[in-house]
Amino acid sequence: MGENYQEKIKDGRYLPLMEDFYTIQGEGYHTGKAAYFIRIGGCDVGCSWCDTKFSWNALKFPPVASDEVIKKIITCPARAVVVTGGEPSMYNLDYFTSELKKNNIQTFVETSGAYPLSGAWDWICLSPKKQSPPRKEIFSRADELKVIIHEDSDFAWAEENAKKVNNSCKLYLQPEWSVAPKIISRIVDYVMKDPGWNVSLQSHKYMRIP
Repeated sequence: MGENYQEKIKDGRYLPLMEDFYTIQGEGYHTGKAAYFIRIGGCDVGCSWCDTKFSWNALKFPPVASDEVIKKIITCPARAVVVTGGEPSMYNLDYFTSELKKNNIQTFVETSGAYPLSGAWDWICLSPKKQSPPRKEIFSRADELKVIIHEDSDFAWAEENAKKVNNSCKLYLQPEWSVAPKIISRIVDYVMKDPGWNVSLQSHKYMRIP
């Protein structure tokens, strides 16, 4: 990233906003709930099956003033925001979340845990990736562990991470969208044999909403 770009975003008062919109949460524990979504550009985790690869290069998304985004969030009836990416933990989110808290907005984040996580969060969804594993300190903070299942070996990866989270953390297995028709039956069988896990689906795609 260029020096001017880094200078502008370093304290979190500006963020490389890719998109923001009001919608229904489609995945995991909070499926079906309304929330304002913030997608931050920039990610170097590099999942081959990622459905938002256009978010990887943060330089494509000029920094937007956090205060301008916050103004839109606080007008929404849901009073909740989900911050995702890209990889949001690449950025300083202390200012952004502190301003939201001042306005009684619930804060939710979806992260791979590959970087130290800043910000004040009501809910942390950890979605670990093999090629860039989570930092150890994120496991005790995770409220939800959501593992994407692309192939059979991912079940072992899910179990490896499940051993590291706290006992109250909700456990989810989610089929990777492009192989969902092939792998969903294996996920269903797995959860039926081990009901400590739950099935997560990208229900927003079935609803044809963002």
